Amino acid sequence: MFLTITTTGTPECPATDLGFLLHKHPGKVQAFSTSHGIAHVLYPEASAERCTAALLLEVDPVALVRRGKGKGRGGAPDSALAQYVNDRPYAASSLMSVALSTVFKSALRGVCNALPERAEAPLPLRIEVPALPARGGADLVRKLFEPLGWASVSAQPLALDERFPQWGESRYVRLVLEGELRLADALRQLYVLLPVLDDAKHYWVAPDEVDKLLRAGDGWLADHPEQKLITSRYLSRRWGLTRQAMERLELVRLAEADDIAVEAIDNAVDETTDTEDKPVPLAVRRREAIMAALTAAGASRVLDLGCGQGQLIQELLKDVRFTEIVGVDVSVRALTIAARRLRLERMGERQADRITLTQGSLAYTDKRLKGYDAAVLSEVIEHLDLPRLPALEYAVFGAARPRTVIVTTPNVEYNVRWETLPAGHVRHGDHRFEWTRAEFRDWAGAVAERHGYDVEFAPVGPDDPEVGPPTQMAVFKVIKSDEPPRRGATRNQGPAHTENQTSTDSGTPAETLTPTEAETTVKEANAA
Repeated sequence: MFLTITTTGTPECPATDLGFLLHKHPGKVQAFSTSHGIAHVLYPEASAERCTAALLLEVDPVALVRRGKGKGRGGAPDSALAQYVNDRPYAASSLMSVALSTVFKSALRGVCNALPERAEAPLPLRIEVPALPARGGADLVRKLFEPLGWASVSAQPLALDERFPQWGESRYVRLVLEGELRLADALRQLYVLLPVLDDAKHYWVAPDEVDKLLRAGDGWLADHPEQKLITSRYLSRRWGLTRQAMERLELVRLAEADDIAVEAIDNAVDETTDTEDKPVPLAVRRREAIMAALTAAGASRVLDLGCGQGQLIQELLKDVRFTEIVGVDVSVRALTIAARRLRLERMGERQADRITLTQGSLAYTDKRLKGYDAAVLSEVIEHLDLPRLPALEYAVFGAARPRTVIVTTPNVEYNVRWETLPAGHVRHGDHRFEWTRAEFRDWAGAVAERHGYDVEFAPVGPDDPEVGPPTQMAVFKVIKSDEPPRRGATRNQGPAHTENQTSTDSGTPAETLTPTEAETTVKEANAA
């Protein structure tokens, strides 16, 4: 991988000043380590009339594959054989951009203490890249470089094989740029546009790449006619980062048009004077109340039953007191989203050992759920049909029997305070019911009596004097963990309809109630 920078001079301003501007002595051959190989700087010619600095990057193909972890991060167009047979050692790409920023770091910033005037002045430059991958061809090369002030932009397509001209042209060009520009500007353009033309990067594009792009594009990117393409390709088509960069570039363009600082435009919100209290989302209030109840109970091993997308688990992980956290949900998709939210694949081993995500139905007993300090049913029961509640009740309070059970559910009385909720509608399309405070207390009291728990109630969210809080919470605490359930808490507390259900290794369905028992239990659970 090769690149040359040539300038001409006069006796008063010798061309060898290029060595000062690049901070590399023309009389030496120097080598610098990069993440994927060795970069060499040498001067094939160095006189007062003409001076050429060459950057030769020797790519280590083994390091490229290892650091890319075999996932195509070497920037090669194909990912299997191309890990080992590719153009990365020869064609200028993001590897060359990294070498430029490593070797010519001060020159990129336009810093030269020895010759500050020369660093700020345009130089007659000729930059040549013998092999440049160009997705978009020579036309795109010219569209990218010609608006930047170059007098001549030559992008000569390279034959696929000179011995077989009938095979046509490759996707590579020989790039030659000529014109008078500041050296720092020329280097920053190359830093951005080399990977843009290659349309690939050899490393993961993180949010800090937006700052790198804006620093390197200062003075030319905001007004470039191909700004959107450059931004999108440089950020590997990560649309969130691209949008963020485009918004910031628009501020820069507006500031330059009005000849004012960017900060003078982007001042619509003055955080120092914004003293208005922002409402805390109900979901946050709910998690805060659950965390406080778990802490008060002294729980360390916690079940999140119906864990959904893992928001509560994410909060539990922040507190080292919770040493074992098990999330259970019937939805595989929800568990997949939870794993992604928690970043389980990137989590350290010690932290990951605290978490278990498992699929399961709360209508079935599951021996894996026994012996825990606490279980949480946060906004879960209202998603079950009423005839299924007795099965959940037995599976949690009778079979798993944690020392503490926390249940939250919407308070239907509060719905009149939701301006956007039509009268008579539930808060979520999947809610099978929503209880009043009296209905919830009757159900919770009956469950506690049948299974040997005490129960206390607490509001979650603003407690309206007329309709109560938006969410109601019950905290069950076992009276004595070694006592059997009280009279009435029999193993017949199952769902009304469990035909064709079979036992499994992980759990068994709760036994079926007789029709009379089922009707009586449902009426008790739904009593107002």
